[in-house]
Amino acid sequence: MRIGILQCDHVPGELLAKHGDYNHFFMDLLEDEQLEFVTFAVVDGEFPSSTVDAEGWVITGGAYSVSDAHEWIARLRAFVRDIFSEGQPLIGVCFGHQLVADALGGRVERSRAGWTAGPVEYERHDAPGRHTALTWHEEEITVLPDVAKVVGASDRCGFAILRYGDNVLTYQGHPEIKPGFLLDLLNIYGHVLPDEARANVMRSGTFPSSTHDFAKEMKALFLKSGSQQQARF
Repeated sequence: MRIGILQCDHVPGELLAKHGDYNHFFMDLLEDEQLEFVTFAVVDGEFPSSTVDAEGWVITGGAYSVSDAHEWIARLRAFVRDIFSEGQPLIGVCFGHQLVADALGGRVERSRAGWTAGPVEYERHDAPGRHTALTWHEEEITVLPDVAKVVGASDRCGFAILRYGDNVLTYQGHPEIKPGFLLDLLNIYGHVLPDEARANVMRSGTFPSSTHDFAKEMKALFLKSGSQQQARF
């Protein structure tokens, strides 16, 4: 199954050699013999010709707001609507999470809680227990699209994990990010964070991670859809 990664930013240049770019984070997270990946650097204006260029999609995070007046963001918003109308599987993370909501009728604004960074626990409504993801965001979804269902929340973010029917799953947190990257990011951009958030980022390497659980449910979304598509032929 071919997965198109819609890349919405690049890793800071000083970290690129050590960590690779954001598309590789998702290739590592979702590695599976049944999945292959192609990257479209939409942040650079590189878009698929149509939704047929992949069978499933990932929208990455990025240091942008969905309200920014960039042409590529407007194009991506329209492309999300095409993906959704086609019923293709879609994963959105952080900026991608927010953009999907914005494209489908929701609203994104600065969080009343301010910056959130580092490990965050999410109470799951669609599975037992809690999941933990690393985070780095100042904005959040404040109004849900009518088609969205909340399946995960934290004490700082009420609309943190969303499902849109059976084919779309989005996360405010970053299942794909490893602690080492977040700690290196802190050295570059930590000055924008309040003391509490900086201290939480420093806990990233010692906090239990739910990366395996996130990867499992993301791959299940893609592979279930792929099986359904094959069954129609």
